[in-house]
Amino acid sequence: MGDFAIRFDGTSPDAVGDPLVWLPEETPLAMPRQSLEAAPLSNDGARATRPADLVVRRLALLTGTVFLTFCVAIAPVILYARHGFSALEVIGLTIFLLLVTAISCWFTSAAIGLWVLMTGREQEDLSFAAHPPAPRTRTAILMPMYNEDASAVFGRLAALDASLARLGAAEHFDIFVLSDSTKLETAAAEAAAYVGFRSQAACRAFYRRRTANTEHKAGNISEWTRRFGGAYDFMIVLDADSGMAGETVLRLVDAMERNTGVGLIQTTPTIIKASTLFARVSQFSVRLYGRVAAAGLAYWSGSDASYWGHNAIIRVKAFAACAGLPILPGAKPFGGNVLSHDVVEAAMLRRAGWGVNDTAALEGST
Repeated sequence: MGDFAIRFDGTSPDAVGDPLVWLPEETPLAMPRQSLEAAPLSNDGARATRPADLVVRRLALLTGTVFLTFCVAIAPVILYARHGFSALEVIGLTIFLLLVTAISCWFTSAAIGLWVLMTGREQEDLSFAAHPPAPRTRTAILMPMYNEDASAVFGRLAALDASLARLGAAEHFDIFVLSDSTKLETAAAEAAAYVGFRSQAACRAFYRRRTANTEHKAGNISEWTRRFGGAYDFMIVLDADSGMAGETVLRLVDAMERNTGVGLIQTTPTIIKASTLFARVSQFSVRLYGRVAAAGLAYWSGSDASYWGHNAIIRVKAFAACAGLPILPGAKPFGGNVLSHDVVEAAMLRRAGWGVNDTAALEGST
């Protein structure tokens, strides 16, 4: 299979045999490659996931954008019109209006987001429970890695594991560390960190390293889906530098259990512990207005939102049935593997009738 994997489930190494092929029991799940032009190969039927007033929400965004753009355009149009429009002025004014339209759109979206948060409407579509019951389903937490600091990654996983244990929900979750690391010293550090993490973890924990990094992160996740996805209802995809609170995880699972037409819920991560000047500025700006912007985006995108590739929960069987990425014809960069896979996967889920939702209602996602 071209990978290196370790399994720790209480079985004696001597009883199993070769320790380099310890793996959780495989539960294969078909994940056919899709076509970007044709209909999905597997479609469970259209689902009523769109908010009833979604058209009204988008008309509000359009109205605010047009109004602001019109107001900003008055002065330059009058100025240029005094002596007639030259070709250069027309080009400059066109570029200016395009930029102002984009700024007006995002300002209007943020204003809507502020109104959403002030009126408590950020939970309107998915109705996240403040104190969700114990999950009735099984969820895999996937942590892809690629030559990252193993101690930092496993430290974040340990915090999440401890949070789930404190909430009494660890038995409903399995943690998979899916390494694509190419450096042998990094792989050795990962394996050592995993052994220490596993000895203390409340959740079942597994580690797998691929030596052939086929299709990069998208291939890493799809390979797991095809081999182990059949055992899980949902998967929470993280990045090596991301983390999530146990309370947030439980609220996501509960929302997916209740909203059976939703295929993906994307949380809004915040930046923490930034060190460089640029990162500190980004952290400050995200803290200042990130949630407002995210609330506006989630409100008018409804169930037609996008996926940012991490800190999201996904319905596994829906993902397998309709989000298998195609290999594009032709030479790179326009052919070959799909690199911006997250946006395409979200579009494929929505094309098949599954809701794709962003949310600004949940904290605890970093």
